Amino acid sequence: MTTMTMTAPASKTSPVPSYCRRVGAAALLVALADFLFYGQPVGITVFIFATVLAATVVAMHPSALSDGRVWLKPAALFVALLPLVENVSPLSLLVAVAALAVFALSLAGRLRDEPARIARQLSLFLVAAPFRFVRDFFRWRKAARELGQRRLQLSAIVVWIVPLTLGVVFLALFGAANPIIEHWLSLIDLHALLEKIEIARLIFWLIVLAGVWAFLRPRLPRFAFRVRRVLPAAPVARPAKAEDILFGKAAILRAPIVFNALFAVQSALDATYLWGGVALPDGMTYAAYAHRGAYPLVATALLAAGFVLAALRSGSESSRDPLIRGLVYLWVTQNIALVISSMLRLDLYIDVYALTYLRIAAFIWMGLVAAGLALIVARIALQKSGEWLLSANLVTLSATLYACCFVNFAATIANYNVDHSLEMTGKGVPLDIWHIRSLGPSALPALGRYFEHQKKTFPDRAVGDGPDAIAEFRYRTEQKNWRAWGFRDWRLLRTLDKHGALANPAVTEPYAPGR
Repeated sequence: MTTMTMTAPASKTSPVPSYCRRVGAAALLVALADFLFYGQPVGITVFIFATVLAATVVAMHPSALSDGRVWLKPAALFVALLPLVENVSPLSLLVAVAALAVFALSLAGRLRDEPARIARQLSLFLVAAPFRFVRDFFRWRKAARELGQRRLQLSAIVVWIVPLTLGVVFLALFGAANPIIEHWLSLIDLHALLEKIEIARLIFWLIVLAGVWAFLRPRLPRFAFRVRRVLPAAPVARPAKAEDILFGKAAILRAPIVFNALFAVQSALDATYLWGGVALPDGMTYAAYAHRGAYPLVATALLAAGFVLAALRSGSESSRDPLIRGLVYLWVTQNIALVISSMLRLDLYIDVYALTYLRIAAFIWMGLVAAGLALIVARIALQKSGEWLLSANLVTLSATLYACCFVNFAATIANYNVDHSLEMTGKGVPLDIWHIRSLGPSALPALGRYFEHQKKTFPDRAVGDGPDAIAEFRYRTEQKNWRAWGFRDWRLLRTLDKHGALANPAVTEPYAPGR
């Protein structure tokens, strides 16, 4: 097991205790978050805040800078934060939070090496993160007493009492003696400042404080280590169980023979009806045949993967038998072919019933299932452990989610549905305008192309695009705030400017927020 290297404790001669430094840094981060986010649109400010938070984490762990390869960690973090520059979405936020957590744990010397163990640590960290500040706050006095720094921490607070008190007195005297300073002081409206401190804002501050504190003091829950200590160090001898019979060599030899025969029948039916062009039974359409089989076949592949993992355990007798391995390879290959068939089925269904977020997610999920099956074959062939398989799947999943951050799925759906609609091609289903509008500003170029086609096709028919003109105007108004900037939004605005405004002048000109 990989050992964790702990960072050196803070020097006892430090003039400012580490706890006070973290509190001060957290307060500054809360102030920055208030300026960037509260009551403001979300955009490039998320990337700015994440970068400042990462720099603060580095400042909290100066001993980590002694490593000669320390630049690799900030470089990897920068790559992980790039999706925030492209577009702020739940997925890009998830990637950024996970990357910041891994970065903070690595600087604190608490990160494991294997992806599977890192994922376990990351889950524990994110579960405990909201409660870390509250727990540290109530344990502060006890921790200070144990470290022998209580006087130092109290003195760090007391030394500011005299300077601040006399500073306020001197400022009042200068205000009485200097009319300019008196005028400046008169501009400070304490009542107005108190009115801005509302309950919602205080809750926002507390949430941000709890969030950033977990990264400034990255720790894992103690119960994880307690559970590890309770577990026995070596496996205890036990009698043969039922699973040894159910998944014995005799059963494993017969199972893939039966499974291969059944899967061959299913593959032959797909080849006959879907790809061979043979007529389906009366009352059944190709779209219905494709839709009904897409998801059950993926469930079949997952069940097959579970059986292979249970039957061909690492080091078992069945995993060393060449005949069984060959039959399992053939069966897994058929499963991969069925997953690809499911993707083709879904593609046929989309050709008839258009594209949605869930159908794109189904494509991605099916691809991950196929990759997982291929990794199972690699694990058996290379005689790797189950932890290796889990780590490989986590790397595949992470790479897929990271790549998805750079894909504009809303624009993809809008463009596909518009270009394949009944109005544009003369076949398929009519365009669902309300669904396209629900995709947000990314659908505006596709809607503009659709309305232009309608106006050219039916010049005498009134084609209304008022709601979309108002949506574009609101979007352009929001993008004038620098906080809302994003690389995807920048490209969208260039596209809208290049192809002209979607709105009629009569619609956008009178419109203004609040009218």
